[in-house]
Amino acid sequence: MTELRALTPHSAIPEQQAGRDRNQKRLLRSFLPELVQLERQLAEAPEQVTTTVAGEVAVRDLHLPIYRVDLGSTRDDVPAVLIVGGVHGLERIGSQVVMAWLDSFLARLGWDDHLNALLEKVRITLLPILNPGGMYLNQRGNPNGVDLMRNAPITAQDQSAFLLGGQRLSPRMPWYTGDPEQGMEPENLALEAVIQDLLPGRPFSVALDCHSGFGWQDQIWFPYAYRRRPMRRIGSVMALKLIWEQAYPNHHYRFEPQSAHYLTHGDLWDYFYKQVNRSSDGVFLPLTLEMGSWKWVRKRPRQLLRLDGLFNPLVPHRHQRVLRSHLSWIDFLVNAASSYRNWLPEGDEESMLREAAIMHWYRDNR
Repeated sequence: MTELRALTPHSAIPEQQAGRDRNQKRLLRSFLPELVQLERQLAEAPEQVTTTVAGEVAVRDLHLPIYRVDLGSTRDDVPAVLIVGGVHGLERIGSQVVMAWLDSFLARLGWDDHLNALLEKVRITLLPILNPGGMYLNQRGNPNGVDLMRNAPITAQDQSAFLLGGQRLSPRMPWYTGDPEQGMEPENLALEAVIQDLLPGRPFSVALDCHSGFGWQDQIWFPYAYRRRPMRRIGSVMALKLIWEQAYPNHHYRFEPQSAHYLTHGDLWDYFYKQVNRSSDGVFLPLTLEMGSWKWVRKRPRQLLRLDGLFNPLVPHRHQRVLRSHLSWIDFLVNAASSYRNWLPEGDEESMLREAAIMHWYRDNR
């Protein structure tokens, strides 16, 4: 298990920054400004925030930290929310959305009594930049060329999408799964250690992993990606979808299982869903926010000339709109987790919602 090294927000982060020489700082500002911004956020964070280093990634002469940020209740019997960004190094907007939400949340802590009361009922953990090496190198995979979302020990039960579903041919090609005999990559082991520390034994937990690059519309994906049959707690996903749509009827998300689009090998959240729910009586719902980058390209076709333009909004006003457009969704997840007893289905209601979910999402598979 990856060691978690405790830091205090007002001293240890600046010390880590001070330990880097001038050339390294220049390289980070040029190639990984998100890490510089995150460290500034954490250095100025209030005392309620605990920061740890979940792991480190070596890139050339740099050792880049994977920061874990915790706030909220320290009790093991409260629900938890895990928010992850930067799994794919090219999809910087994922990390930026997580950091924008954290910025908003921390700014409200100083005056919002409701928010401070909420933190007594829920645990929130963030890994804003899981793949700092890939982000530094401006590539999808980690420094070893491995696609972290294709690297878990789980195999598609049906034919996966060619290459896109994971390939073992070469780390020079996208969607490389890595060598199964080597196990998961260090970044995924760090995430696994956080999950094992945070989630088992809790009555309810939800994870949100922020990505971009697929489709014309923002989508909320849920397991499975390795098979087309529904997950065991699919009724709970339907319940979450319904309370979201009742509270925000004009939302712009499309809810679907990832398998509705393609099957993949090694999906991280399929693996962790099975792992957590096998060892706990509680409910764990892993979700992926897949921001539709094709609409950004359609509005500005010359983004196709830049690799990062395929996955990120490059026009400033469009970038700002994306950063603010997902704040309500993440706030909703935190509130829904803290109040899970009021909506999470059980017994006959769970069975009814499961049937509704199967008819809604899987009727073509029956």
